[in-house]
Amino acid sequence: MKKFLLILVALLTIAYLVFSATYFRKLARNKPCETFEVVIEDSSRMQFVLTRDIEGVVKRHNLYPVGKPFGEINTLAIREVILTNQLVESAEVYTTPAGGIVALIRQRQPVLRVLSDRAGSFYVDQERRIMPVSDAFTVYVPVATGAVSEELARGALYDFAMFLQRNADWDAWIEQIDVRSNGDVVLIPRAGDFQVVMGELEDYPAKLSKFVRFVDEGLSVVGWNRYSEINLKYENQVVCTRK
Repeated sequence: MKKFLLILVALLTIAYLVFSATYFRKLARNKPCETFEVVIEDSSRMQFVLTRDIEGVVKRHNLYPVGKPFGEINTLAIREVILTNQLVESAEVYTTPAGGIVALIRQRQPVLRVLSDRAGSFYVDQERRIMPVSDAFTVYVPVATGAVSEELARGALYDFAMFLQRNADWDAWIEQIDVRSNGDVVLIPRAGDFQVVMGELEDYPAKLSKFVRFVDEGLSVVGWNRYSEINLKYENQVVCTRK
């Protein structure tokens, strides 16, 4: 008899748990969503993606969750729509115990800005991918101009931009990277009315070291305004063009 009572209590407990889970799940599915919060990481440093942009694209696809029962809200669909924004790196969409939906957004991070005669205006991000510019925000990264192809931007120019990122002094000194039609890469400094011809973007640490020696041993003596062009593309020599 005692064993029978224990089994009966266990069965009743299981039945109650199943009923409770079903009841509260149904109750939760019928509960309306009260808030939709967009959280954008690094928004204090970059503002490529704005809250209104995310809310706008969700509303345009009739997926805005506020006021809808949770049973009718598809968080995966909301995430997929948010990812159609090409300035978004990743997105997570989830419910909160307080009765809301949160969209956690990570922005793409540019490392190079390109103003190309051939391919137009765009950024290259940390993953070497082409990234569109934003009307809402610009960021301080190296700028490449001239005859820049997407292939060059994602290759040698990306590598050079990362070199500048690791070498703050050079990054601060170089204002612009210009690519001539013959493929020569030219550095335009922030100070001084001259240009530095690198040739192809290879062995640039050695070329820049050669430039530093030339400045220490020659340019600082004759003056910065003596030459219009300083050419580093030839091995073991610096060729200068006088103004």
